[in-house]
Amino acid sequence: MSVLIVTSVGDITVDLHTFCCPLTTRNFLKLCKMKYYKGCLFHKVEKDFLAQSGDPTGTGSGGDSVYKFLYGDQARFFSDEIRPKLRHSRIGTVAMASAGENCNASQFYITLRADIDYLDDKHTVFGIVAEGLDTLKKMNEAYVDDRKRPFKDIRIKHTYILDDPFSDPPQLAKFILESSPIGKPRDEVAEERLDDGWMPSDETTTPKQLEEMIRSKEAHANAVILESVGDIPDADVKPPDNVLFVAKLNPITRDEDLYTIFSRFGTVESAEIIRDYKTGDSLCYAFIEFETKEACERSRVDMDNCLIDDRRIHVDFSQSVSKLWCQFRNSEPGAKKDGWFRRGRDRDQGVERKTKGHVLKDENTQRDGCNNRRSYDMVFQEPGAHQQDRYASRRKIQKVNGQDRYNDHGNRK
Repeated sequence: MSVLIVTSVGDITVDLHTFCCPLTTRNFLKLCKMKYYKGCLFHKVEKDFLAQSGDPTGTGSGGDSVYKFLYGDQARFFSDEIRPKLRHSRIGTVAMASAGENCNASQFYITLRADIDYLDDKHTVFGIVAEGLDTLKKMNEAYVDDRKRPFKDIRIKHTYILDDPFSDPPQLAKFILESSPIGKPRDEVAEERLDDGWMPSDETTTPKQLEEMIRSKEAHANAVILESVGDIPDADVKPPDNVLFVAKLNPITRDEDLYTIFSRFGTVESAEIIRDYKTGDSLCYAFIEFETKEACERSRVDMDNCLIDDRRIHVDFSQSVSKLWCQFRNSEPGAKKDGWFRRGRDRDQGVERKTKGHVLKDENTQRDGCNNRRSYDMVFQEPGAHQQDRYASRRKIQKVNGQDRYNDHGNRK
């Protein structure tokens, strides 16, 4: 005469006192057979006291006995079966949680410690936990609110009758379900809490995965800070996937050289060696922008550690968002600033133009490492029409022997 109760924190085997409490144990066994307890919450867990369940509403104020289903509403409650020899003397004592004298229905409780003698002669003791004391220990350690409701749901997942000495009444057959209900009881109205299947991330992930998650959160937090101080347009901005970063270049390597070399993998939209803004000397790294992502990936694999101008270069995917930030900063107010660099052609006041931060004029020579006179023009993007009163549409900077000369309005020469 026993029942296996499968909960979300473990299994409990209950031995029933069928000879001492036939009315109560018959009610419990037939409700288990009806799968009445399937999905019910342990809606009340008091540390070192008891854990209560059996209410499909999850509130502690519902539940019906099997006799209501068999004989009608007037039989919702049944009488107490209090026996002097059945006491709350052991941990795991199973008893009815009644609404008053002779008001037993479906709710029951399991004691979480021994010698709770002040419950004796008040509630019907009808069973004892034979196996599963470790499960009771887990229930006892559950975090609860001020109403003793666990923050993480503890539910009855299944009930299995191991031995039933009582025959089934004929009218019971129509209440026995062919398959177990799925999910919560349909009558449950209790406040939603953490699902019984929820697990903390540190218990469901490996140390390596947990470290990656922490790094990802730290990177996002840093990105939010950079966005707030204006260094990047958006915390979620990502570098373009068609741009390569090339490092360890020889100072004599030119843009045209990189353009020619990398063109074998696909169409190259731009090849730009980064130079010192004062001297024009190469900083020995560059950015190569391809038309397609696939060409960029092929180039990354084949060109890393290749020899160019007697230097072993390093090639990797670009992590720079500087062009995206320039695109964002120079866009017109009111426009959608998603921080993403749009390659190709943009339309500005009905005129198509190439999207570039600056253009080195072809007629000007590049610095050749000597002290020869060198000049180049840097042409800035033209702002919107609403900004024309505030900014000049274009400005040319001419460097002669290392000195800046502005010739836009004769302000400096």
